[in-house]
Amino acid sequence: MPSTRFRSRFTRGLLAATAVTALATGLTACGGDSAASAPSDGKNTAGTVTVGALSNGAARQTDLKVSAVAAIRAHLPKSVTDSGELVIGVGALPAGSAPLNFIGSDQRTLVGSEPDFGRLVAAVLGLKPVVKNFTWENLFVGIDSGKTNVGFSNITDTEERKKKYEFASYRQDNLGFEALRTSTWNFSGDYQVLAGRTVAVGAGTNQEKILLEWRTKLQAQGKKLTVKYFPDLNGSYLALSSGKIDAYFGPNPGIAYHVTQNAGTSRPTRNAGTISGAGTTLQGLIAATSKKDSGLAQPVAEAINYLIQNGQYAQWLAAWNLSNEAVPTSQVNPPGLPLSNS
Repeated sequence: MPSTRFRSRFTRGLLAATAVTALATGLTACGGDSAASAPSDGKNTAGTVTVGALSNGAARQTDLKVSAVAAIRAHLPKSVTDSGELVIGVGALPAGSAPLNFIGSDQRTLVGSEPDFGRLVAAVLGLKPVVKNFTWENLFVGIDSGKTNVGFSNITDTEERKKKYEFASYRQDNLGFEALRTSTWNFSGDYQVLAGRTVAVGAGTNQEKILLEWRTKLQAQGKKLTVKYFPDLNGSYLALSSGKIDAYFGPNPGIAYHVTQNAGTSRPTRNAGTISGAGTTLQGLIAATSKKDSGLAQPVAEAINYLIQNGQYAQWLAAWNLSNEAVPTSQVNPPGLPLSNS
């Protein structure tokens, strides 16, 4: 996850753009929580998890058949197996960040790609998912205290966090460029394609740092990249719609959400390319996060790989328009953002 400053700015922008209702403590988890029952005979027991429910158009509601896998469940810590529950922490208070975690169309239920994926993992483990909503800071307090088993909340794997937590990766941590659908411009991964372009970015964000570094390199070559700032996300999108900027550079999930929301308008947009939130030297990863030495990272990674191999993972990403953040496999404690960039 980017810095606190970035998180607050991103959240405020999405709040202004989507008018998400502020959350209160004690929110209920989304429908479709019935995990596959724990297999008692060594076989797989099928169940159904609904993703994208109550998403208000942010996702395509999809029913996914999932089996509880005894061989993977057997690797869980005994305390978790005995409880019969997987307590999933989400740091969405107070306002959420669509499409990751936000209030659903019933104005009370926590929905989003992150709690949905936690429920899918719980189903493979044969556990009842219990989704708890926290502020970002209290999410980690819950993990530290053992009251929360695992966080599914767009948490970036970093070397600093590995001092206290263990990870099972499940998504790329990407930034994206959003352009009008009528534009032919694409970001190929090479900053040189930004020469002569005008790009909006949020001040004080990780993506601003990357964009300004590229601007400096282009200036050294006698080329120009114009960086624009607006008071909020609505301002950036108005500038994009009116043709005052060529692209908006921001968090890929937020762009995925906005693309779905304006698809039916007169000026629809598209994702014009992505780059790792860690920059050009390392692919950042989003990971399920548990207390260090809890013994949960390995079985959670196995459950994620089961979902990857059996197709539910790809269907989940497609439902939330996040297929461009797919990983080929879940890794336990993969290389994270270095200490100098944590």
